[in-house]
Amino acid sequence: MCSKTMTETFISSCSSKPDDNTARLREAIQQADAVLIGAGAGVSTSAGMTYDGERFLRHFSDFHEKYGIRDMYSGGFYPFPTLEAYWAWWSRSIYYNRYVDAPKPVYQQLLKLVQDKEYFVLTTNVDHCFQKEGFDKARLFYTQGDFGLWQCSVPCHQKTYDNEQQVLQMVQQQRDMHIPTELIPYCPVCGKPMTMNLRCDDTFVEDDGWDRAAKRYGAFLQQYQDSNILYLELGVGSNTPSIIKYPFWSRTRYNPDAIYACINAGQAYAPEDLEAQAICVNQDIGVVLQQLLAE
Repeated sequence: MCSKTMTETFISSCSSKPDDNTARLREAIQQADAVLIGAGAGVSTSAGMTYDGERFLRHFSDFHEKYGIRDMYSGGFYPFPTLEAYWAWWSRSIYYNRYVDAPKPVYQQLLKLVQDKEYFVLTTNVDHCFQKEGFDKARLFYTQGDFGLWQCSVPCHQKTYDNEQQVLQMVQQQRDMHIPTELIPYCPVCGKPMTMNLRCDDTFVEDDGWDRAAKRYGAFLQQYQDSNILYLELGVGSNTPSIIKYPFWSRTRYNPDAIYACINAGQAYAPEDLEAQAICVNQDIGVVLQQLLAE
């Protein structure tokens, strides 16, 4: 079976000058009846929530030295020898990527741009930055889960559990990359170990909150899909294009009044047939948002 990316022709710039693209995007935001934001990992990276380099070594140098783990993403798949070590890693990862604020004000800048518009956010991010920075909870759909939630690892039931207090205890009490055995979380129903509510396989729990957010997202699409809508894609890579990127392209094709905009340093592109409706900005998201707010 052939990949869509192998058969389509793409454009990486919809204007010869980056400043022209930013000006077009500013106008598109101002004129839009509604803005659907599709946010990937690049937004949090722009906000300083990096998973590698100096930030990784600052918080995980011990795990790097002992296990050879090179970044926070790959560390999530490491086969730790015990649950005490597993939860020492994961509690620290959850803490720094869910309960610590982003170093840079990218999310605040984005909210300033859309807070007076009819907006909705579809995101594959699991760090909860949108809600922490003031976005309306009723306008958010976290499709891939939330670092702040646990679920049964089986799972034996379709329910998630807030983990903030347990995570803080694990972070505070861990020693030598192990948490105390009594802090290991187990399912209150079947007694099996708990795990993160992250979409890694078919055990992902779509709880009542997930279902309600999905319905609100569907209602937003139905209400505005034929209007002057801006599909604003931010920092979406190629790992899961079927969640945000491909649907945004398809919906833009469907509606001649729609605009598709993509901001992503080095990865902003659109299908050639959408050139008249597309705005591609190959710059850091935070830099572009600052420019948009400057005038």
